[in-house]
Amino acid sequence: MSRRTLLLLPAVLLASYGFQAARKTAAPIDPLIAGFHKTTVASVADAVDQVCNRRGFLSHDVRPFVAGKVVGRARTSLVKPAAPEQATPALAVKSSVDMIDSAKQGEVGVIVVEGSLDVAGIGGLMATAAKSRGMAGVVLDGSVRDIGEIRAMGLPIYARGASPATAVSRFAAIARDIEVTCAGVNIKPGDIIVAGEDGVVAVPQDQAMAVLKRAQEIDERETQMVPFIKQFRSLTKAIEKFNRI
Repeated sequence: MSRRTLLLLPAVLLASYGFQAARKTAAPIDPLIAGFHKTTVASVADAVDQVCNRRGFLSHDVRPFVAGKVVGRARTSLVKPAAPEQATPALAVKSSVDMIDSAKQGEVGVIVVEGSLDVAGIGGLMATAAKSRGMAGVVLDGSVRDIGEIRAMGLPIYARGASPATAVSRFAAIARDIEVTCAGVNIKPGDIIVAGEDGVVAVPQDQAMAVLKRAQEIDERETQMVPFIKQFRSLTKAIEKFNRI
């Protein structure tokens, strides 16, 4: 059969000749990410406290401007105040743009806009790029703009504020994929971000398995506590029995 004839044949006939369309290979599922998807943000926060002996929860004012649970490995970007000649459109958020353009599916952008909540660290164009790359969401120690546009595309955004102001002429990129301090917590590239309605938690990647195990234990204990409280109508007895509140 000639190549021209093959091109003219419909797919169903090609299948009958033993030709199969190429299929994309699905990305392997990270068991840690899958596990954290099933836990609650509060349990993860408690687990980081207990396993890492330090806080993993970001400041209380980091909240969902575009809602949605977010779980994924962190990619980071840092921008700082700069003179207008150093804060051109090409340089103002270059580290954030480079971070997004090199992101893998399921990763979470962590953008620190140092020293100001009056300037947006992400807007509709950057969010469009992040969504097209398959990023799980973005967390900002800073503000967000174009919220309606981002909400329409369904990219979860957690930020400390909202502002219409641009970073251009005000801020300049410093670096990407470095350790940053985001809303009170040190975050390294590869740390696991877990975010939901309760807030945002960063899990150190070198202790992630132990944190996940502890979070699962906490979830299981609370699952047992709920019917106990309903049965005995006493939170005091539940605390005594399960040593948990």
